[in-house]
Amino acid sequence: MMRKGENISKENLLNLTQCSHRVIIPLHIPHQNDYYKDAFQIFEMCLKSVLKTAQSPLKISIISDACCDKVNKQLLNLKEQNYIDELIFETENIGKINSILKALRNTQERLVTITDADVIFINNWEQEVLKVFESFPNAGVVCPVPVFRTHFRLTSNIWLRYLFSKKLYFLPVKNEVALTKFANSIGWPWLDTKWKDTIGAIKAKNGTIAVLGSSHFVATYKIEVFKKLPKDDSVYKLGGDSEHLYTDLPVLKVDGFRLATYDNFAYHLGNTLENWAIDAFENLEEEPKVFNNFQSLKKLKSQPFNYWLSEKIFKKIFYFIPFKKFILKTKGLNNEQIKHFVE
Repeated sequence: MMRKGENISKENLLNLTQCSHRVIIPLHIPHQNDYYKDAFQIFEMCLKSVLKTAQSPLKISIISDACCDKVNKQLLNLKEQNYIDELIFETENIGKINSILKALRNTQERLVTITDADVIFINNWEQEVLKVFESFPNAGVVCPVPVFRTHFRLTSNIWLRYLFSKKLYFLPVKNEVALTKFANSIGWPWLDTKWKDTIGAIKAKNGTIAVLGSSHFVATYKIEVFKKLPKDDSVYKLGGDSEHLYTDLPVLKVDGFRLATYDNFAYHLGNTLENWAIDAFENLEEEPKVFNNFQSLKKLKSQPFNYWLSEKIFKKIFYFIPFKKFILKTKGLNNEQIKHFVE
C-alpha cells in the first residue's frame, strides 16, 4: 500500500523540556519472593524520593534488567503517572553496568546521577552535591553519602595535589548514626569506633568540606567524565572490574576528584525495608523545582600526564608504609589511629 499524506513530524524542530540533570536507575527484580520480597517497594521509595527532594527538574531513566512481568507492569504504571521519562526493558539479565550503559551512552544532561534501586534520597541532597562541585572545580563525581575508609580509594590525585596543604586533614565524622546505618545495610551488625571516629576531607576557600572518596551505590557525575568510557560492554553481571572500569577510571582519566558530602543526604537500605526508612521517606518535604543549567561548573578534560603521574608514580610512593605514616601524622592522626589506617 502506498503512503498517503505527509508525516506531521517532518522538519519539526525538537522542543524538549529543559533539564540538566538525569538520574539512571538499573533495576533487577526477577521475582518478588524471599530476597526480593521488599525490592519493588524500596525501589518505588527510591524513585519518588529522588524526584521529591531534588531542587532542579530531573529526567529519570529506568532500565528493567530481566525483571518479572509483574514488576514490568508496575513500571509501566509509574511511567503513565509521569514518574519515569525513559523506560528500557531487557528480557535477558545483562547486568548492572550494561544496564546503566543503555541509558548513559545517550545522556546529554550536564550532570548524571547513577544510583542503585535501594537508596532513599533526603532533602537538600542535590543542593549539597552541587555545593561540592562548585567549591571544588576538579570534582568529577560526588556521592551524597560519606562512607568510612574511602580516603585512599582512587584518590591519589587528591593526595598529590594537597599532600602538604593544611586544606587536607582528618576531622570527626559528621553523622555517626548515618554511617552506622550504611554499615548495617551491607550486613555489618555494628560499626567499631575505629571505623567512625575520623574521616579524611578537604576544605575549600569558602569553607565547604568534602570527604575523600566516592561510593558506587549512588553518585553524581559530570557528563564529560563518560567520554572516557570503554567502547565495549562489561563482561560481568555484577562486580569484577566492571565498576572500576566504567565509573572509576573515567573520573581519574580527566583528573577528576572522587568526593562525597561531609554530612549524609541519602540512605542505602539493602534488601530489607525497616520502619526507620519508612519514617524517613514519609517525612520528606517537596522541594520547589528551579531550572539550573549548571554552567558554572568547570568542564574537565583528558589529562594523560596527570593520570600517569598520580596513578603510576605517586601512588607507588604514597603506599610505601613509612611515608604514608609520616603523611598521616602531619594530617592530624594519632599513633593508634595511624595503626588502624595502615592495617
